[in-house]
Amino acid sequence: MAVALMLFRSRSLIQVRQIPAAEEARTAAQYPRLQSLHHAPEDSGLPDHLFRPKSHLYISRFDCGRLADQYRVSLSDRAQKKAGRHITLSHVPIDRIEVSTYTVPTDFPESDGTLQWNSTTLVLVHAHAGDKVGLGYSYADAATAALICNTLSKTIEGLDARSPAASWNAMVTRIRNDGRPGIASTAISAVDIALWDLKARLLDLPLITLLGAARESVPIYGSGGFTSYSEKQLCDQLAGWVGLGIPRVKMKIGRDAKADIGRVNAARRAIGRETELFVDANGAYSRKQALAQAEKFADLNVTWFEEPVSSDDLAGLRLLRDRAPAGIEIAAGEYGYDCGYFRHMLAAGAVDVLQADATRCGGITGFLQAATLCEAHHIPLSAHTAPTVHMHVGCAATPLRHLEYFHDHIRIESMFFDGVSSPANGALAPDFSRPGLGIELKRSDAKRFAA
Repeated sequence: MAVALMLFRSRSLIQVRQIPAAEEARTAAQYPRLQSLHHAPEDSGLPDHLFRPKSHLYISRFDCGRLADQYRVSLSDRAQKKAGRHITLSHVPIDRIEVSTYTVPTDFPESDGTLQWNSTTLVLVHAHAGDKVGLGYSYADAATAALICNTLSKTIEGLDARSPAASWNAMVTRIRNDGRPGIASTAISAVDIALWDLKARLLDLPLITLLGAARESVPIYGSGGFTSYSEKQLCDQLAGWVGLGIPRVKMKIGRDAKADIGRVNAARRAIGRETELFVDANGAYSRKQALAQAEKFADLNVTWFEEPVSSDDLAGLRLLRDRAPAGIEIAAGEYGYDCGYFRHMLAAGAVDVLQADATRCGGITGFLQAATLCEAHHIPLSAHTAPTVHMHVGCAATPLRHLEYFHDHIRIESMFFDGVSSPANGALAPDFSRPGLGIELKRSDAKRFAA
């Protein structure tokens, strides 16, 4: 059955509304500002949902012009400019969720204070709705993909793509009996990031604009300096980041307390006195060992001590925070999978700076929850790794101090995605000309790493 599609020029946008063909003349007389797009058959190529009862669509400036050309409706320049200010769909069901897994070898064997690895696994999600596709991912075990494919995708398909929070709630509810920390949260994170990217693409907006920018760029710190590196490799990497204009760098410690002092000393000489130097023990030290190390690090002007003891040892972190030299901040939180974890850590007074990772803590939605907790406790927030994901939400999170520009993830994201931002003046800035996260998968390059 044919319907009449009519353009309604409201104050700030153009709306295309479905009108039963029999009522076209009466409607046009009642609302003089309505302009007919002629009778459109259901195979016209217009969005399917326009042919459902009581359907309407707010369209972009580009689509407004395309429809006008197709149906020979003349629109003023002023009307087209108004149309470009805002797009929102009356209901856009999530059509399907696709997931794929990639394993990327490291460029050199890597280790920190407690772990060794030689590859990184990327779980990638594509979320489809309307004629757009959102992209999200997590650095997680391949089991994450199975949970997304077998459980989460079925939970959210058909829900409104405009409402990532509704899908997030549905996913959290669905995995109740599976346990929230770990695989379940990394799976939710990857899907949630894809849904936020999808919503921004449906609205033809960069994600930073959709979320609301608190700043236009995010300060970064170069991160790597693995314990498996020789002293020369360590110094070359850190000095390289300083050469790119990054004014703060981080190295791994914790394998050998005595050797750590020598390596930190070498790093300080390589980067000069003006660059901030961070160290990360990944929970390798005991309480007293960490306190003794902190006093020695202070002499080398180390300003950040990450996970000096296990992040599960809140009392130990508090001890370090209270008794370490005043110039050293204690940081932890990267293993937080939900806001309850962050609340306990903040309530214990365990950190000077909270870390959160959107690829673990529930995606963009979960990261913003962590940011709210930081504001309530007057504690700054630092984004952990995955720089391309965190760049946009980092610009929106008021308490954010900086973002970890992590060697492994920089390498993978540059290999896998078009549109990855490069550092400038010690910061990452989103490209406002690209919608969503601003990236596209380079399928041919990624294919050889498919698991």
